[in-house]
Amino acid sequence: MVPKILIIDDEEHMCWALDRAMRQEGYQTEVAYRGRDGLNLIREESPSLTILDLRLPDMDGLEVLKEAKAINPKLPIIMLTAHGTIETAIEAMKIGAADYITKPFDLEELKLVIKQNLLVIQLETEVTFLRSELTGKYGNIIAQSKIMLDIIALIERVAHSNASVLITGESGTGKEVAAVAIHQNSPRHNKPFIPINCAALPEQLLESELFGHERGAFTGATARKLGRFELADKGTIFLDEIAEMSLNMQAKLLRVLQEKSFERVGGTETLSVDVRVIAATNRELGEAIKKGTFREDLFYRLNVIHIHLPPLRERKEDIPLLAKHFIQKYGHVYQVEKISLEAMELLCNYHWPGNVRELQNIIERSAIICRGNEIEPEHLPRELYAPQRSSSDVVVDFPDSGISLEGLEKELILKALEKSGGNQTKAAQLLGITRSALLYRSQKHDINWN
Repeated sequence: MVPKILIIDDEEHMCWALDRAMRQEGYQTEVAYRGRDGLNLIREESPSLTILDLRLPDMDGLEVLKEAKAINPKLPIIMLTAHGTIETAIEAMKIGAADYITKPFDLEELKLVIKQNLLVIQLETEVTFLRSELTGKYGNIIAQSKIMLDIIALIERVAHSNASVLITGESGTGKEVAAVAIHQNSPRHNKPFIPINCAALPEQLLESELFGHERGAFTGATARKLGRFELADKGTIFLDEIAEMSLNMQAKLLRVLQEKSFERVGGTETLSVDVRVIAATNRELGEAIKKGTFREDLFYRLNVIHIHLPPLRERKEDIPLLAKHFIQKYGHVYQVEKISLEAMELLCNYHWPGNVRELQNIIERSAIICRGNEIEPEHLPRELYAPQRSSSDVVVDFPDSGISLEGLEKELILKALEKSGGNQTKAAQLLGITRSALLYRSQKHDINWN
């Protein structure tokens, strides 16, 4: 959602300049020239942040600040004044102002202050949501299908052990959600749950993130840093995209699993940890072992308990529950309460290459563009209207010697890109998938779009 900035100032040229600057930054704006009008807008428009002048024609700015904080205690308010003193600044901060800037001011400084305050709001919202997600017995696992209810039952059984868990499944199926559910139902639930994406960092940084480093261990290491394993002591560490880890890092991880100890990068002290390890991947580790890109001994250490999450297309009876859950999640933000039967039918008939994550993104997008309180078919993306091809529509020359599914997928993507003249949107339509799904599959096969 685009943040909305409310400007309360009696100087028209100042309001015009701030309004223009905020819109250039991509924010929505509302303007009030009187304190009382500004308070009414706070009640009616629920702005994300308010810029408030200290001197107004009808009210003192500090009085407006008090009433505004009474209306919305969490609303960040930045005070502006041409008559600033330390005393008024302190008074404003005591009442609840987020910051205090004296005219004439540096516009870039004001923009930075606004961005910082909006970031704080975003982080607080995310923390609140994550905390509420974690309070449920199974976190955010929304399901009624037999296959998912069986998985929930398995999670309940394995949660009370300390055994390593390997979670597999396509991207977007909810592997981290399942990991959180295991942690929250385990005896370690009051201890840290520490996630890390093993594909997001190069090897040296990943080693530092996992095991920490000592001051001077490498260029830029100006202080000791605790690694994720130390932070997860007595709790759970979640290693996402474990198959992307280098063989060198796999060997170091194996040692931690075997000996439950490690040294920080650049350190000599051996540290012991009590950590439950949950790993996840969207790759076939058996194939990776055959290719020599994944250690077989590490696989057996991780795969004590295996949980495979099915793609959404194999649990379509869960789609209505998930859609309603995401509508509730975003409804209070975008004032959307429900989804029409026709729109729900489109959701249920779609093949969901991006799985639950794609469904969540589509519901949020639809909630944003919806003008009423109900999501209708016209609010859904165009690809949901496209008829899904059945296997009988596809002609494949299937040799007796077999065929490489990975190779066939790559060839189809290349053909679609060639036929569409390199237009990714058209190529995705030819393949019957979303553009984001095409991007994911292109990255998987090292296909360069440029």
